[in-house]
Amino acid sequence: MNNDLSKAKEALFRSLRSALGGLSESVLQAIQQVPRERFVPPESRHMAYLDIPLAIGAGQTISQPYIVALMTQALELRGTERVLELGTGSGYQAAIISRLVPQGSLVTVERVPELADRARAVLKELGYANVTVELAGPTLGSPGRAPFDAIIVTAAAPRLPPSLVDQLAPGGRLVIPVGSRDMQELVQARRTDEGLSLRMLGPCRFVPLLGPEPFPEE
Repeated sequence: MNNDLSKAKEALFRSLRSALGGLSESVLQAIQQVPRERFVPPESRHMAYLDIPLAIGAGQTISQPYIVALMTQALELRGTERVLELGTGSGYQAAIISRLVPQGSLVTVERVPELADRARAVLKELGYANVTVELAGPTLGSPGRAPFDAIIVTAAAPRLPPSLVDQLAPGGRLVIPVGSRDMQELVQARRTDEGLSLRMLGPCRFVPLLGPEPFPEE
């Protein structure tokens, strides 16, 4: 990593630590250990450690580091969980989760084949062996591999998708942006014996999750 990137990375993590006062040290370390510049197009690598989303092709983005940190923290990972991610994108979020579940596993699902192939190659090259990249099927998530202790959705839905709630293990956490196509609220939903316990994490803006259950394709 060149000197300019190193300085930008240091500045970013000082900012994250300040902005997210409750950010756990394990989450911060996992984010620090993942080279974000490897998950963005070559022409954007000089911006890899700015706290902004970046285009990765196919109309998709790599999320703003602040949002990545917030969503990762909300998964409440301890190291042994089985995790599902919807929206592999660049593979950056998957790499961070991989570091947080060294005795667990992650299945990440992507609907764009070229993004899935690229993410799979980068994750393999960087040694994230507990990650499985799948192409999205007709049903949201990966019901054949359920239940999951944690599910993270990196695209917005108009409501909590019932099929994803069904794939949660008891006590499992679902972290997902919920709202309109233009603006959403980040939600943590926990499956309890009484039903779902919801916690609102703040406003956000994601690309829409597409399909019969979330947003229809335009």
